[in-house]
Amino acid sequence: MDGARSVNGAAETGGSARGASAGKGEKLADWADGRLGLYGLAKANMRKVFPDHWSFMLGEICLYSFIILILTGIYLTLFFEPSGVEVVYHGSYEPLNGVVMTRAYESSLDISFDVRGGLLIRQIHHWAAVVFIAGMLIHMMRVFFTGAYRKPREVNWIFGWTLLMLGIITGLTGYSLPDDLLSGTGIRFADGAILSIPIVGTYLSMFLFGGEFPGHDIISRLFPVHVLLLPGIMLGLVVAHLILVFYHKHTQYPGPGRDQKSVVGMPFLPVYMAKAGGFFFLVFGVLTIMGGIASINPVWAFGPYRPDLVTTGAQPDWYLGFSEGLIRVMPGWEINIWGHTLIPGVLIPFSLFPLILLALGVYPFVEAWITGDKREHHILDRPRNAPVRTGLGVAWLSLYGVLLIGGGNDIVATHLHLSINAITWFVRIAFFVVPVLAFLVTKRFCMGLQRRDRDKVLHGRETGVIRRLPHGEFVEVHERLPQDQLHTLTQHEQEPAYGIGPMVDANGVRRQVTVSQRVRAQLARAMFGPESRIAKPTPEEYRELTSGDHHH
Repeated sequence: MDGARSVNGAAETGGSARGASAGKGEKLADWADGRLGLYGLAKANMRKVFPDHWSFMLGEICLYSFIILILTGIYLTLFFEPSGVEVVYHGSYEPLNGVVMTRAYESSLDISFDVRGGLLIRQIHHWAAVVFIAGMLIHMMRVFFTGAYRKPREVNWIFGWTLLMLGIITGLTGYSLPDDLLSGTGIRFADGAILSIPIVGTYLSMFLFGGEFPGHDIISRLFPVHVLLLPGIMLGLVVAHLILVFYHKHTQYPGPGRDQKSVVGMPFLPVYMAKAGGFFFLVFGVLTIMGGIASINPVWAFGPYRPDLVTTGAQPDWYLGFSEGLIRVMPGWEINIWGHTLIPGVLIPFSLFPLILLALGVYPFVEAWITGDKREHHILDRPRNAPVRTGLGVAWLSLYGVLLIGGGNDIVATHLHLSINAITWFVRIAFFVVPVLAFLVTKRFCMGLQRRDRDKVLHGRETGVIRRLPHGEFVEVHERLPQDQLHTLTQHEQEPAYGIGPMVDANGVRRQVTVSQRVRAQLARAMFGPESRIAKPTPEEYRELTSGDHHH
């Protein structure tokens, strides 16, 4: 007991001595760790290894743009008044003095001309929104082309896809708030699409606008959706997305020392954090330069919204040009049934927009069903080694580009001195033809690159040195690839595609094959069968060609 007492006494003495000598920061850290367990959490995660590749910065651009959107949005919220009350303008912008407008538009002018730094913050906010959605789309395409969405990251793919959809909707609500003639034209476009919905379209429009279009409540209703509801949901999804990135091992490109169980890269602290901090300020600086020198959404040039006017050359932001292109090039079909008018010329493209985006969202689950692969994947695919998937991604992007041209058919026609009817018919035909051509060309390119990789593995790299053999033949000298390059070119798996198998079992009984099994087998053969990939060299083939003097 005395020994225990003396030990405890020594411990207490040491503790009190440490407490006496500890600084305020250390005391605060000890206090927080004793209640929150921060030390153990930091020790487990701060040294987490992240691989290094330029394409991984695409996700960071999305994150930093979102942070800048929140910061600039808070500033703008302090001065913007989401009111549809009509006032007469008397302000700094002389051309609009004496014009009747809503208080929302007037406050947008005040922010642009009277609030210190208001126009710069407005433009940074708008450019950040454009970059945010562009970054998300490119980031998702990187994930798609490399197969980074496979188990265990399917949920994170859904989070990212949902963020893209919410970002598009948030952008629509955001540039509708100033109530200028351009944003009002966009709202009218949305109202027309809503009215095309059978049975409930009229009720939805009346509910949103608080009466007949344009109503008096739409600005005040869009404001909390834009500044509170959608950003709150997106912030939660971003946090969940980052937590899953930490929880799962970060994907990495194939290379020496990289496999499904190990990650080659730099620790999160201090290397990755230092790089991330510098990259944040770089993104902020670039957006600030864009906001300072590149005008975007000059609301004073359009004037206040009036239902009887339309802005000349009205164009939405690029991410909504896709939906506008669908409606612009669709034939103006109308159907009268039992005294009711249906407008498939608007309803069909209005429905196609989310369906085309939905195809992107569900693809990981469709591919997992086709392959039946339940393993975890932490090594990325080279796009050339998945020709069908790469072709589908390029076809999707080509369709987006075609419809973007359709969304700006009037601008294309006036700037290139072309017939708007010719452009419209081009987009109508290209809607069906261009994605198919893009798929076939991309698949052929991928197959060609696979053949080149196979040839490089077996015969080595061309050196450009020509040698004449004793019998007079001229050959080019090839140099064997180093082991790290051989590993990169041959590490990918080529599992047999799913097949139905024999229709009759060993006892001579015919098997029952469901329709889903037949569809799955056909899709598996088309996507991962022998005609969709070049067999990589086997060790036997490599040894046979490199054992003798085959490389000259």
